[in-house]
Amino acid sequence: MVLTASMMLELGTVAPDFALPEVTTGETISLATVVDRPLLLVMFLCRHCPYVKHIQAELARLGRDWGDRAGIIAISANDAVAYPDDAPDRLADWARDCGFNFPLCYDETQAVAQAYSAACTPDFFVFNRDRALVYRGQLDRSRPGNPEPNDGADLRAALAAVWAGEPVPDPQIPSLGCNIKWKPGNEPTYFGLSAV
Repeated sequence: MVLTASMMLELGTVAPDFALPEVTTGETISLATVVDRPLLLVMFLCRHCPYVKHIQAELARLGRDWGDRAGIIAISANDAVAYPDDAPDRLADWARDCGFNFPLCYDETQAVAQAYSAACTPDFFVFNRDRALVYRGQLDRSRPGNPEPNDGADLRAALAAVWAGEPVPDPQIPSLGCNIKWKPGNEPTYFGLSAV
């Protein structure tokens, strides 16, 4: 594990579209899947990361609390050859076990992760009705081993602000977690910094 912070993609960036298989159904998911929702939350997750395991119950709660107002899509982009727990069949088991009510997609080529400048798991991106980026950062201040509440406070505040038509509160603090496990030769360079 390499502890990695999110790259903090430039606010206002338009959500890159994609077409990825959902791991529990095989259905192809794209931004058009949630076109009727005024908010879009894209999350980069994986099964084996201790930072994601630490928040998986809160992610399920977030899905239940916001699923009728926000289009929520989770994506796993890890190299499943090197990390078999992040293969689609294992991801499907994990999604069912956690009670996720949002699609969990597998980005085999890692092109979608690169398009979003995703660097770590978890990595969160909130887009408004126009699909412009308004929040990228941490779920909350909780990390494995610290006493902070695991309540999704930062991400929930961003969603609530966008829902109410208000500015997202500052500061936006980078998410922190395991680096995305890039396939050999597929490691991107974001803003001149290695994301490996």
